[in-house]
Amino acid sequence: MTEQVDEHFVASVRALSAGRRPLAPLGSQLLELFDAQLGSRHIDLVAREFRARGLGYYTIGSSGHEGNAAVAAALRPTDPALLHYRSGAFYLARMRQLGRDGSLDVLLGMMAATDEPIAGGRHKVFGHHAAAVIPQTSTIASHLPRSLGVAFAIERARKLGVPSAWPDDAITVCSFGDASANHSTATGAINAAIYTAYQGLPVPLLFVCEDNGIGISVPTPRGWIGAAYGSRPGLRYFHASGFDLVQTRQVAAEAADYVRRHRKPAFLHLSTVRLMGHAGSDAEVAYRSSTEIIADLARDPVLGTAETLVSAGILTPAEVLDRYEAKRAEVRQLAEEASRRPQLDSAKAVIAPLAPRRPALVASRIRPLPWTEPLTLAQSINRTLAQLLSQYPGMCVFGEDVARKGGVYGVTRGLQKQAGGGRVFDTLLDEQSILGLGLGLGVSGLLPVPEIQYLAYLHNAADQLRGEAATLPFFSNGQYRNPMVVRIAGYGYQKGFGGHFHNDNAVAALRDIPGLVIASPSRPDDAAAMLRTCVAAADVDGTLSVFLEPIALYHTRDLHSDGDAGWLAPAPVDHVPVGRGRTHGDGTDLTLITFGNGVRMCLRVARRLAAAGISCRVLDLRWLAPLPVEDIHREAAATGRVLVVDETRRTGGVAESVITALSDASFPGIVRRVASADSFIPLGDAALTVLLSEETIHDAAVSMV
Repeated sequence: MTEQVDEHFVASVRALSAGRRPLAPLGSQLLELFDAQLGSRHIDLVAREFRARGLGYYTIGSSGHEGNAAVAAALRPTDPALLHYRSGAFYLARMRQLGRDGSLDVLLGMMAATDEPIAGGRHKVFGHHAAAVIPQTSTIASHLPRSLGVAFAIERARKLGVPSAWPDDAITVCSFGDASANHSTATGAINAAIYTAYQGLPVPLLFVCEDNGIGISVPTPRGWIGAAYGSRPGLRYFHASGFDLVQTRQVAAEAADYVRRHRKPAFLHLSTVRLMGHAGSDAEVAYRSSTEIIADLARDPVLGTAETLVSAGILTPAEVLDRYEAKRAEVRQLAEEASRRPQLDSAKAVIAPLAPRRPALVASRIRPLPWTEPLTLAQSINRTLAQLLSQYPGMCVFGEDVARKGGVYGVTRGLQKQAGGGRVFDTLLDEQSILGLGLGLGVSGLLPVPEIQYLAYLHNAADQLRGEAATLPFFSNGQYRNPMVVRIAGYGYQKGFGGHFHNDNAVAALRDIPGLVIASPSRPDDAAAMLRTCVAAADVDGTLSVFLEPIALYHTRDLHSDGDAGWLAPAPVDHVPVGRGRTHGDGTDLTLITFGNGVRMCLRVARRLAAAGISCRVLDLRWLAPLPVEDIHREAAATGRVLVVDETRRTGGVAESVITALSDASFPGIVRRVASADSFIPLGDAALTVLLSEETIHDAAVSMV
């Protein structure tokens, strides 16, 4: 197929006849865009050749989509761009706006070279910090929620008077394919953009759907994109043929001008074709007829631009072919150079951008908390958020019901009145959009603290953390980060209320995300201290954190007996670094290692055991990632007996990591665990049959001593 595309272009150009048709709308810019198209085409051709030689690693190309060069030309190089993986010509045209050739950038990415300017050899992505191109790896439109967040951030930063990564009049552009347009992430993000604009809030966002009519091997029904998005209220629709560069440039300029002037979302539907299959290993003949393939060759956008240039008398057919072959030689030479560049050669080098830590600088950002009276967990988090909103002007708290209502459990009550509706606000009920909004705010210079109302609600949006937030520093070599603290109410023990969706004890989906910090406080003073640490780390290092708040302990006041106020605590004095646990007691017979609701249960059990002559110490992990490994080793060695008390499930639960940490250190003592059952949590008292109980902890502890 590679040779067929190449040969068809050459033969078709030779058959052209020169003319003198004027080109008023585009003029001399057409040659620059043609050069970007040629560069993108020859990068695709050489990628397949070098892959066959074992020198390249990425062959998903942009052939047939080169009309998107005109979309880049209609925008400013300061407009943030989140690009589809077939937006090669867009990238080259954007780099030309900055006076540089981006061909080597793309080739270095294909060759996994360490001096590739965005990912540093970790993946082939279109991205460049100076060009405001935020790298995306998505094939399922998972970058669309972030694009909404970036667009929202442009106006919100200006409103708040805080610095932004983008000019005040910038617009955001986000490109994706027609197959991805059907994904729930895409439909949700587009709906969220319309929903936001419907409320009169500025959303300067240009969606660009590059419609080639097929998703790998599955055809998109003819006319579907136009039917689905051509008449959506609140979404201005534009259409252009990617074959006609002049028309695309004109329509794209109209779309960009509409978004820039009105600060409303628009949808640019760019009709394209896909040439040379989905990727190098894809054999189109297995699912497409030769008639279909040949028909697409006739709609080659590079050929379309060549025809325009020849018909306008700007170039002769021979001159077109001379440019074509000159670009081939240029790209081949760059590819040979790229193939000789060094590649990543150690795990340390690969993971370097994931989670930088500057604990001393983080500690320097911690401010004293202005209260001394004992508070509940909910009160402590509330007052800490209030203090942090005063300290960080760009901090925003948002989610479902967090503003006027103050959250389902009152944790954010009064914050909107204190900080204003521009910084504490409600969102629509869509977790993907909530997290995507946070990702866009964070990459734009703000400090997002979104709330996910219940842990179970996170799972339908987990890819925003796993596939977007965590990968961005990795695939940008640390040039872009996602500073964000995601507050989540979770765990069980709500006295049977709500069933599974309000009592979720599954954290496995979070624990294996590289670079993600997972905070799990149980006591009010720890929650205040750890929340300050998470926000400071986000501000200093761009750290992405999940802050798990045990619902059952929000309003708990007592520890051992009614009225003892043993679970209340004043503001913390000390700073709590990421990855440091907290030990309660100094018993020598048994170490209980736990977190969350388990801390209160273990402290209660420890008192019962002490009455029976068994002395325990309780290690509150506080951080589930990174685990406080040094604290685990120290407290385990102090007694030689460890009972891991894990309120999450036996399979995929936190205890697995704790026991592995002890095993890795060749701990010579006795280790056992108790955990909740591998079950969803039912409604009513039946919940207690599958959740970990104090009696289970007590009996296991007695059996060990």
